[in-house]
Amino acid sequence: MKTTSIFSLLCLSVAAHAEVKFAGVFNHNMVLQQRTEAPIWGTAEPGESVKINCSWKGGSVQTKADEEGVWRAVVSTPEAGGPYNLSAKGKSEEASLKNVLVGEVWVCSGQSNMQWKMRGFGLDHFKEAVEKAKYPEIRLCTFPQVLALESQDKIETKWVVCNPQNVLSFSAVGYFFGSKLHQELDVPIGLISTNWGGSSAEAWIKEETLRKDFPAFNAALDKYPSIEKENGSVFSKQKKGPKWLNQRSPSVLYNGMIKPLIPMAMRGVVWYQGESNVKTPEQYRTLFPKLIQDWRADWGQGDFPFYYVQIAPFQYRSEKKPVALLREAQLMTLSESNTGMVVTMDIGDPTNIHPKNKQPVGERLALIALAKDYGKSELVYSGPIYKEMKKKKDEIWLSFEHLGGGLQSRDGEALSHFTIAGKDHKFYPAEARISEGSVVVTSSEVKRPVAVRYGWGNADEPNLMNAAGLPAPSFRTDDW
Repeated sequence: MKTTSIFSLLCLSVAAHAEVKFAGVFNHNMVLQQRTEAPIWGTAEPGESVKINCSWKGGSVQTKADEEGVWRAVVSTPEAGGPYNLSAKGKSEEASLKNVLVGEVWVCSGQSNMQWKMRGFGLDHFKEAVEKAKYPEIRLCTFPQVLALESQDKIETKWVVCNPQNVLSFSAVGYFFGSKLHQELDVPIGLISTNWGGSSAEAWIKEETLRKDFPAFNAALDKYPSIEKENGSVFSKQKKGPKWLNQRSPSVLYNGMIKPLIPMAMRGVVWYQGESNVKTPEQYRTLFPKLIQDWRADWGQGDFPFYYVQIAPFQYRSEKKPVALLREAQLMTLSESNTGMVVTMDIGDPTNIHPKNKQPVGERLALIALAKDYGKSELVYSGPIYKEMKKKKDEIWLSFEHLGGGLQSRDGEALSHFTIAGKDHKFYPAEARISEGSVVVTSSEVKRPVAVRYGWGNADEPNLMNAAGLPAPSFRTDDW
């Protein structure tokens, strides 16, 4: 009885002196989204009053920790600028954030092609870009890789100032995206990299959504309670769970690497993922849009920008289905509001699933954001997108959107990687030419053509682009 009493007193003593803290995503050197009502949260003693002080005018608010010791507040952020200081002050404790900027915040997420760091594919691969990465108003935050069976609220991370040393450990695509924005807009840029190589789309979607809309994942999700009972609910490279539990397991990355971010104010998301879902392209048609819808609903910031990269050409020799079906699913996702897609048909590597040329990927993502979010509507941000076909005798005429000054061949050679079929569904190599703003496709093997496909091979590197130098994605006119 005496031991129990002492233990109880110790617990009360700890609770009575709970430290006032900001949540892990808020730290020195960070960037807050400009001109918005920005949620900020942290922990304190249950019921404790907490005052949030911001060093810009009108940035102070009062809040109170709930019964679990979590406090939440919303601060009005000014136009881009800084540096500023923030503090959260309780009865006797105070936490502070220093060197905080206000600007544009973007989340960079996906699998290995987003994760690939500026260290590059060799010591000097991005050497020139790294040497120039002296941007004190770009701030970088990399999330730790965590698999979680339940939604997590806590995460330990830090923000660093962009310089040649710090940028080496940051996402290359993310950096090239952010540096392009910074150079064009001249405002602070905050980049949050939360990604895991080899991850599947379902790993980034919460359990409730998967159970409701994708029952194929229920068997795996049903195993989680027993794992948690024996081993806990959070795993990392240091603390491993069962061998089958990994970055492809449903919901584990949403729980551990997205939920702790929500509802932090940000401008939007850039995403590069899909290679791990090439076996199930039909499912991806609904899975990927659901991911976008899910994140938007959880963040509560409306239909924020969600721009993504279509997977690049690669010789997936073991795949039974054309990988173009996955690219097609990504193309179809453009029907979701406020989305944009970067095509990489011209900058892939058929022998390497990790193409080395990351700079144009990031810069093309930035083109979309500049055109759609930052008032630079004169910019061409997309390559030609197939619109419709017309049959004229033994030819098929294809029309496109996003002509960008006109259709062209990237290498000056005849248009490549077109095939054509009749009613027998047999495709033959075709000749294609540009005429009157359209692509005309024909073959002596097919007298009455009814369908065309373009870039349909796994490793095809076709050459149709627009005058702005942006390539067309693979596509088909049929639904066979």
